[in-house]
Amino acid sequence: MYQWLVFLHLIGIFGFLLAHGASALVSFRLRGERDVNAIRALLNLSSSALIAASVSLLLLLIGGIGAGFVGGWWSFGWIWAALGVFVVVWGLMSAFSGRPLRRVRAAVGITGRGPMKEPGTSEEIAAALAAANPWPGLVIGSFGLLVILWLMLFKPF
Repeated sequence: MYQWLVFLHLIGIFGFLLAHGASALVSFRLRGERDVNAIRALLNLSSSALIAASVSLLLLLIGGIGAGFVGGWWSFGWIWAALGVFVVVWGLMSAFSGRPLRRVRAAVGITGRGPMKEPGTSEEIAAALAAANPWPGLVIGSFGLLVILWLMLFKPF
């Protein structure tokens, strides 16, 4: 059972990184885009990728938490530290990447529900795009992933 849970965990990781990577690439591509329809299309692609990332995240967590119980890892500090790093990275990514992209969505008239609104002025869109810097999210996410990987592989405590 333990191996199957680890396998599920790894499938979740693979799917999460693949889908989340697509969304990250959109963040980099947005910086140079000025056409409202192209920005909307990129943001819709990112939303679709994040749905797949969320499903994969669920698999990742079910497999990892389940393997933690079956493997008896919850009495060790490394698994708690990995979970803590995950939560911190999630919060930081939301602040540094999610919030600015929501601002871009609003600037181009994407409401999340119902029909699209009229986009803002080109200055408002440009300001929202300028504030959506993908580098902090990339650095935070990559560093967090490396720390979690280190904790899982070396189980230092």
